[in-house]
Amino acid sequence: MALTRPALTRRQIRALVAVAVALAALTGAFVWFAGSEDRALAGACDGVLPVSEVREVLGDDTELDVTNRTEGSFGKTASGSDESAKSDGSPKSGESDGSAKSGESDGNGARRANSLSVHCRITAEDTGHIAISIAGSPRPRAEYGYDDLYTAVPARRTLPVPLGHGWSGLFATDTARLDDAEDGTATTAVLLDCARRGDSLLITVETALRGAATLDDPAVRPDFVRTATATAEAANDHWGCGARLGKPVRTVGLPVNEDEYEPLLGAKGTCAAVPTASRSAVSTARETARDRAPREACVLGTRDGSPLYRLEAYYGPYAEDARSQYTRDYDYENVTPAEKPAGRLGRSAYWAGATCPRGTESALYLIRAAAADGETRRRPDLAYERAALAAFAAASAEHHGCAAPTLPGG
Repeated sequence: MALTRPALTRRQIRALVAVAVALAALTGAFVWFAGSEDRALAGACDGVLPVSEVREVLGDDTELDVTNRTEGSFGKTASGSDESAKSDGSPKSGESDGSAKSGESDGNGARRANSLSVHCRITAEDTGHIAISIAGSPRPRAEYGYDDLYTAVPARRTLPVPLGHGWSGLFATDTARLDDAEDGTATTAVLLDCARRGDSLLITVETALRGAATLDDPAVRPDFVRTATATAEAANDHWGCGARLGKPVRTVGLPVNEDEYEPLLGAKGTCAAVPTASRSAVSTARETARDRAPREACVLGTRDGSPLYRLEAYYGPYAEDARSQYTRDYDYENVTPAEKPAGRLGRSAYWAGATCPRGTESALYLIRAAAADGETRRRPDLAYERAALAAFAAASAEHHGCAAPTLPGG
């Protein structure tokens, strides 16, 4: 006799359907969680994060934690057409011959200001982290005089070196010492000078790697740079910047340490043409190449390398940021670099300025005593300071295609 399978009741059918739906939902959850990291990476930094480069640097098989924040806009006028703009972008006060610009007119009288601010951080627990910031320039006028306008690069103990390879950028560390606790941390900055007059994008990337990674190894240093240049390429397209891009960076130098000085008379980089001084005992220099770097530095010292003066050049966003900081930190002065193209600041500091091509922020050049309470500041050699600043500023301005600097008087 044939056996017949008992028919399922409606209640049993509903129970089986519920189990099937629950299993399908659980399977979908597993799929979602498995792909959520990839989705987070793809959307990080407003979608311009170079995921493959990040995975290569931090490790293909490591678990990554992603944080992300994007606000503001890029390429809008400050006349109210952009609802996310943070200020009216009103111009800075200043003279046209080397004083600051805060964005050019769009032809209808409105001033441009870029409020774009992007930050993302990718962390691998056992490997390290990559932190990226992207900022549009020039910034809204309302941001001036408060915090830094742009992410800073380390420059206190070492001198940042240019990226080269056709990029306008910097490679910087707090230390370049082998086996130092911070030997595996470096900051790369890339400046994109956009096709739209006066606008630019500044991409700053901190890469911190644990373990065997050391900046002293020239084969490892490009790993600290590749994320920045790849992000710059994606940002250039994403925000319609239209900047001229550089080539792949396969070699990059080390930032210059405090003991890496040389005779000033033989200087060929940022200290070239700066005179010596018998009264001030200036005879040595610490310098880097120029190579389109948006920031330059030259440290002048005594025979044993002890620093006496520091010369600095700022271009684009870095010039804008420096002027903003002087507005904040030197508001007790009658005049600062934010108001005049050239002048004297304090007992032993001068600045100069120069107009640069395509409506970008005017360049800023500074000379300061290296020690705030040293003999150089107590008994300054003002004539030498002006001569050293004039030589430094003229050489730097020529390299960047800027006009002859406006210099401080005696």
